[in-house]
Amino acid sequence: MTKEKFAVIRSGSRESLVEKGDKIEIEKISYLRNGKVIFAEVLLVSDGDKIKLGKPEIAGAKVEGKVLSEFKNKKVLTIKFKAKKRYKRTKGHRQNLLEVEITKI
Repeated sequence: MTKEKFAVIRSGSRESLVEKGDKIEIEKISYLRNGKVIFAEVLLVSDGDKIKLGKPEIAGAKVEGKVLSEFKNKKVLTIKFKAKKRYKRTKGHRQNLLEVEITKI
């Protein structure tokens, strides 16, 4: 089973296998005014029969996407606790995310 055209990109600390038309969620990054995102860290590109593998990245390869929305992820709670000392601290964090649709490989 071969996909038509796909790529493996790195955004932040995550790697994603993407095709044209895929919608992915990534950590918020800066993007152009028209909502365009360019991923320069392309690790692998397949064009049906040929596979091009980078070491670690492919020079000059780009994957483009369009920002669909910005949103916050679910809250992650961290708790510090010491038994029998009446000490407890709670902190929460919500990561800013982008939903991106891949437009060009």
